[in-house]
Amino acid sequence: MTALKRYTRLEAPGVWRPAPEAQRQDVIVAFRTTSLVLQDRAGRALAHWSLAAVARIDRAEGPALYTPSADAIETLEIADDTLTDAIETVRHAIAKSRPRRGRVRSLALAMTLVAGVAGAVWWLPGALVSHAVAVLPDPTREEIGDALFAALGRVSAGPCHSPRGDRALAQLVQRIGEETHGVGAGALATRARPMTWSDGAPLAGYAIVPDGIQGARHLPGGLVLIGRALVEDHELPEVLAGHLLAARMRAEADPPLAALLREAGPWATAQLLTTGHLPEAVIARHAETLLTGELPPRDDAALIGGFAAVDLPSTPFAYALDVTGESVLTLIEADPMRGRETSPLLSEADWRALQQICEPG
Repeated sequence: MTALKRYTRLEAPGVWRPAPEAQRQDVIVAFRTTSLVLQDRAGRALAHWSLAAVARIDRAEGPALYTPSADAIETLEIADDTLTDAIETVRHAIAKSRPRRGRVRSLALAMTLVAGVAGAVWWLPGALVSHAVAVLPDPTREEIGDALFAALGRVSAGPCHSPRGDRALAQLVQRIGEETHGVGAGALATRARPMTWSDGAPLAGYAIVPDGIQGARHLPGGLVLIGRALVEDHELPEVLAGHLLAARMRAEADPPLAALLREAGPWATAQLLTTGHLPEAVIARHAETLLTGELPPRDDAALIGGFAAVDLPSTPFAYALDVTGESVLTLIEADPMRGRETSPLLSEADWRALQQICEPG
């Protein structure tokens, strides 16, 4: 209203009709900040009209004709151009400040669409991954795992294999209960369609690879890849067992298929759900992630519980992670087997056979 200061205390004559059948009256129209005051010749107020509600109803040349509201029966005729300009200025300013219904509806629709798109962007990828992990059959998971295994094989030599080493590995994983635990919808070590090595020996779900893989990682479909260093660089089989246990707990907390599909994105996930296959580029990219990507942070409290559940000491695993013990104090001090007698996981001969599994026959 600051632009209307020049109209302060503006007054002009007008003709007021209180009702259609009433006598027309000459009045003085006083312009105020928020209202029009209609006065008689003696200065007595006859009516107050809110400037926010005043409506103009004339459509022809001549004096301006107003009503106090769109549905009112009173009328006020004003011939003074200065007063008319003041009223019109206020009316136009108020009209601009009022939200237009069409604009409000458009804005509301636009905000709804934006919220919907944002919700879809945030919710849909996770929902697709969760749905895929829940409904994909074991053969499809195994096919994806086989494809990843083949992609990894392009940058690594074939898996290590020897009859004695295979038996030792099977004995170790059975000792720590690997074969009795499941990840997602499928068992870790039980595959509906068994794999075999190039010489026809059965692959029971575990593969020691000569290079590329660090630690132990699960693939969709139940295959577990074990880095060669876990068997060759440590004196005790408990280190390998600890890595297998930690890998299993990671896979149970975050299924390997879910990790793959999050990286693949919603379009590739939708393609998998509709066709049963993932693009080769997605498989190749995730194989690279498995080779170069870092493992998630450890949950030492959960690990301690896992070690305790299978009567496995956590101290050898801890010192294999950090020879100083500084960053693994929890795993050392809370070792569930601390002060208890434990039987060896493997005999010296079996552990030696497993350590030599990647050596040329």
